[in-house]
Amino acid sequence: MSVSSSRMDPTTSIPAFYAGRSIFVTGATGFMGKVLIEKLLWSCPDIQEIFLLMRPKKNMSIDDRLRKMLTLPLFDRLRENRPEAFDKLIPVQGDVSAEGLGLPAVERRVIIERVSIVFHVAASVRFDDPIRDAIFMNTRSTRDVCILAANMKKLVALMHVSSTYSHTDKYVVEEKLYPCDVDWKKAIKIAETVDDHTLRILTPKYMGSFPNTYTFTKRLAEGVVADFAGILPIVVFRPSIVISSMEEPVPGWLDNFNGPVGMMVGGGKGVLKVVFLESQTTADFIPVDIAIKAMISATWKRGINTITKDPNIYVYNCSSSDIKSISMAEIAEMGIRFMETIPLDNSLWLPSINIVRSKLAYYLLTLLLHLLPAVIIDTALKLAGKKPMLVRLQRKVYTANSALEYFLTNEWKFKNEKLLDLLTDTPPADLESFGFEYATFDIHKYFQNCVVGAKKYLLHEDMSKLQEAKVHNDRMYWVDVVFKAWLVAMFVWFLMHFGLVNLAIRSYRSTVEIFDA
Repeated sequence: MSVSSSRMDPTTSIPAFYAGRSIFVTGATGFMGKVLIEKLLWSCPDIQEIFLLMRPKKNMSIDDRLRKMLTLPLFDRLRENRPEAFDKLIPVQGDVSAEGLGLPAVERRVIIERVSIVFHVAASVRFDDPIRDAIFMNTRSTRDVCILAANMKKLVALMHVSSTYSHTDKYVVEEKLYPCDVDWKKAIKIAETVDDHTLRILTPKYMGSFPNTYTFTKRLAEGVVADFAGILPIVVFRPSIVISSMEEPVPGWLDNFNGPVGMMVGGGKGVLKVVFLESQTTADFIPVDIAIKAMISATWKRGINTITKDPNIYVYNCSSSDIKSISMAEIAEMGIRFMETIPLDNSLWLPSINIVRSKLAYYLLTLLLHLLPAVIIDTALKLAGKKPMLVRLQRKVYTANSALEYFLTNEWKFKNEKLLDLLTDTPPADLESFGFEYATFDIHKYFQNCVVGAKKYLLHEDMSKLQEAKVHNDRMYWVDVVFKAWLVAMFVWFLMHFGLVNLAIRSYRSTVEIFDA
C-alpha cells in the first residue's frame, strides 16, 4: 500500500477508500467490466486484489482469457506504465448463469473471507434471449450475488448494475426503487422447473407490458436487491445506453456494435440503409468512462456509511436526460457526414441512412434497399465461386432493427439529480480522476471520436488508408446511381407493361376535360 493512500481519510478520498481492499467483480470480460477493472487499477493503485468471476471457453482457460483480455488497447496505459498492477487480478472460475454462480467451495470461502466490495456487472443484454436464460443470467445471478455478499465478513458496499430501461412501463423514471408486480422468487422457480415449450407460450403474457426478456428480468433483479434492503449496503446503478468512452483510457473505446455507434457503422459500411424510428426521439446515451467513474464514486459514497447508520439502498439513474439532448436522427445524419472524412474500408454500398416513420415505407424500402441489393451481390458472389453472405447479414440487420423498434419509437424521462449530486460529493482532490461533468462537451467531436474508435477497435482498420477508402466510396457512389436508375427504369417498365401509364394519362385527360367543360 502506498504511503499517500494509507495515510488519507477514506471518507475524503476515493483512492484511500479502495486502498487495501479486495474486490469481487462479475461480468469482468464484458464491455463495462473491462473498463471498470482498468479504471480501478489506474486510479486506485493501492487496491489489494480484484477477484474476477470468469468461465472457461472453448480451448481457453480462465487464465488464458484474462491474458488475452489484457492485450487489448484498453489496457495500454497500464501495460506501459504500471504492468505490475495486473498481478492484482485473480480470475476465479464460475458462471453467473449457474446456480450459486458456479463457484467452487474453496474459492467461495476465500471470497467470503477477504472481499469487502462487490461489483455485480454481469448480465445478458440480448433482447431475444429465451426467458429461462434471461432469468438465470439477470435475476437468479443477482440473488446468488446477494447471498454471497451476505456471508462476506468485511462487506462495505455492493454495486448492482441495473438499467434505466428496466422501467419501460413508466415514462418518467425517478431515482428510487419501485414495487415489483411479479414475484422474483416464483419467476426463478418457474424458470428452473417449467419445460421450454410451456415457457415459450407463457412468456408474452408473463412479461406483460415489458418489450423483451432483458428489461423484464432486469426489473426482477431490482426486486431481488430490494428484498435485501437493510441487510446489505447496496447501490442500484441504472445506466442508459452505454457507448464509446469520452476520454479514458483512450477516446472512442468500444467493443460492441450496440447503440447509436452501431447504427453509424452500419450506415457507413452501406449495410444499414433504412431505419424505422421517430426522427425526434431523443438518444439517451452515456459514455462508458463516465458511467464507470460514477459507479466507483457511488460505491465509495455507499461504503463510507455503515448499514446501521444508513440502511437505505442508494439508487442512481446514469443518463443524459438533463445534460445533453440529441435525437437519433441527428446522430444518424452526423455519422454519415463523418464518413466523408473518416470513411470505413470496403463499404458494401454508398454510406447513407434513410429514416422512416411509416411501417409500410420501412418494409418497402427494406425490400428495395436491403434485400434486393443483397440478392444481387450474393448472386454475383456465387457466380464468382465465393460464399454468399449479404442476405444472411441483412436478415440479422432486420432482426436487430425490429428488436430495437420499441426503443426507437418511444421516449422516457430519466431523473438523475442524485447522479449529478455525486459531483458535489466527490472530494476536490479526486475531481480530476473521478469527476464526470460533461454538460459542456462538444457532442460532434465526441461522436467523431466514436467513429474513429469503431474503425480502430471494432473493425481493426488502418487510419493511414483513408484515401483508399474514399476512392472506394467514390466508386460506390456510381454503383448507387446506376442501381437507382435501374430501379426507376424497372418501375417505368412495370407501369407500361401493365398499361398503367396509358390509363393514368387517359384519366388525367378526362379530368381536364371535365374541369374545362
